[in-house]
Amino acid sequence: MGLTVTVLLIAAIGLLCLGVGIGVALSRRKRREATSAADLAGLAGTDTAVPVLAALRSTVVVLDDDDEVLRASASAYTFNIVRDDAVVEPTVVAMVSRVRASGQAQDAAVTVARGRVPGAGQFHLQVRVAGIGQGRVLILIEDHTAARRVEAMRRDFVANVSHELKTPVGAIQLLAETVEAGADDPDFVRDYSGRMRKEARRLGVLVQEIIELTRLQEGDALAEPEVVDIDDVVAEAVDRVRVEADGRQITLVAGGTRGLRVRGDAALITTAVRNLLDNAIRYSEPRTRVSVGVSLDAEDPDIVRIAVVDQGIGIPKEEQERVFERFYRVDKARSRATGGTGLGLSIVKHVAADHGGTVELWSAPGRGSTFTLVLPRLGEGEPVEGEPVGAGSVEDEPADAAAEHTPGSGS
Repeated sequence: MGLTVTVLLIAAIGLLCLGVGIGVALSRRKRREATSAADLAGLAGTDTAVPVLAALRSTVVVLDDDDEVLRASASAYTFNIVRDDAVVEPTVVAMVSRVRASGQAQDAAVTVARGRVPGAGQFHLQVRVAGIGQGRVLILIEDHTAARRVEAMRRDFVANVSHELKTPVGAIQLLAETVEAGADDPDFVRDYSGRMRKEARRLGVLVQEIIELTRLQEGDALAEPEVVDIDDVVAEAVDRVRVEADGRQITLVAGGTRGLRVRGDAALITTAVRNLLDNAIRYSEPRTRVSVGVSLDAEDPDIVRIAVVDQGIGIPKEEQERVFERFYRVDKARSRATGGTGLGLSIVKHVAADHGGTVELWSAPGRGSTFTLVLPRLGEGEPVEGEPVGAGSVEDEPADAAAEHTPGSGS
């Protein structure tokens, strides 16, 4: 009987110890992950720290005098700075040691892997470590990853622009020197003057598209949105490319649902549709057709779809993800020959995003492409049949037959 009581007593003590252990562990974890300014200020031993810490957007970690984590923002674990009770990033560990040895605050740029999987990317962090009294150390972490990415994109953009500008500028310079050498031959001068005008036009288009893209990337393109009539947008866009289409013997067809409206910048949306039409014409063979059709989304009547369909060369599947990149061209030789800059589709993508929409692509080599600009709808519409608006005529289908190709198309 005494033995049974003893066993039960030991079991009870064991369960009590287990419960206490779990409680302590949970308490420690809760204590580590607390992130309020008041909690952190309490750890610093002063109420004056409350407004200061509350104003910070930084990730915060507080260590005790044994370098054990007392408090840590959740993002400190995401950044792989903290694991369990300790700071594990070697550079930050060394900074803490220097602070304890010298009493001086330490600052450093720290790059850490996003995870344990190779190739998962990196976080670019700015870290400041300082003592806050009572043997405690405060670590402040700012995430500069996005800023670094934007800066890299800016450098890449400047490099690409510089490269693209060299071609027409160099061509104009060479042609001018050639004309100067043959100034006594009127036919020779006339021929080369025409080439110079072509390169000058290409340069002008490139500069204008760079300006448009820069404006879109600045994020203030829709500072004053307005009601935009899609009928007017399509008519204006078609009119802008009519001469080029006629010159290449390409029939333009427009149709679909009329009276649809969206909210945004009419000039930007017109530019986007014009770029899609220009792209379709450039990559189509003579005596083919380019269609632009407007419709409501089959599943969501609050969505407007503007589809531009061509019968051009098409885009290989492996290149379709890249066609919206700045200066990317599927067929570089054709693009240069027809004056393409490689910025048109990038502008379309930014216009769509700025208006809360997207651009979709369907394409197959040898079958053509469909690019579809998808925008939020405003107002009601009236369906009508399509009709030719350019060279030649179409007898078999309206422009909104773009739906045959499903999501968008382009070349």
